[in-house]
Amino acid sequence: MSIVTLLLWLAGCGGGEDGSATEGERVGGVAQPEADTGRSESTSDDEQPTVEPFTEPARIEVTTTLRGDRRLMVEGESNLPEGSRLQVMIERELSGVRWRSRTAVEKGRFVAGPFGPGSGLPDGGYILRVTLTEADAQPEEVRARIGEEGEHLSGPLVVTSRHGLGQVISYSKRYLIGSEPRRATDQVEVLEVE
Repeated sequence: MSIVTLLLWLAGCGGGEDGSATEGERVGGVAQPEADTGRSESTSDDEQPTVEPFTEPARIEVTTTLRGDRRLMVEGESNLPEGSRLQVMIERELSGVRWRSRTAVEKGRFVAGPFGPGSGLPDGGYILRVTLTEADAQPEEVRARIGEEGEHLSGPLVVTSRHGLGQVISYSKRYLIGSEPRRATDQVEVLEVE
């Protein structure tokens, strides 16, 4: 009787007749995942939410203010996507000295500055440039709208990146600070201390 019990016990521990584990059993004490035969549509990793490309012509409008300390503040409005990273630069024409600041579009607006040395900007001509940085330096949400190389950007402000990394937006305007006379007939805006 004990031999029969021992044989039955060994047969039960061995799994199938050939010694392999039967379906649904655990092998080696490690839980085996059950095969997932169907995928839920809501958990698909391949599906990305679709983002509409930026189709409007890019627009940037700038207002500058020369503060009492003769440093320049720049405020602007833009229709670029929310979170777009911009670089704002002021360059003195006579010496080529530049002041830069990075900012981003928030609710259609951006602010940068103050620009200039602590002693204030000397009289003379200046160029203001506002540039949308290359797409690879933009947040993922912005890149999805403007394209991986800025291919969805359009309008008169669109230029090719200096580094060959696609299209960017570039706005520029010339200013005259102080009372220095201008010999040229160029379009220039005169700024006075407020």
